[in-house]
Amino acid sequence: MHPETRLALHRAHAADLHAEAQAHRLARAARRPRDLRTRLGWTLVEVGLRLAAPPRPALASLGRA
Repeated sequence: MHPETRLALHRAHAADLHAEAQAHRLARAARRPRDLRTRLGWTLVEVGLRLAAPPRPALASLGRA
């Protein structure tokens, strides 16, 4: 392969890699994984507290015999 052609291909490939890396960095900065993680964590805490709490007493029937 001619050296100039090889160099041009290398530069094009390098530019593609740089653009892909920049897009990945932007996407990673844009997402907020801790928000989902926090909501899931608090949901699990709430479920755990409901399971650990003593059962509520049943309501007496409103109809009197």
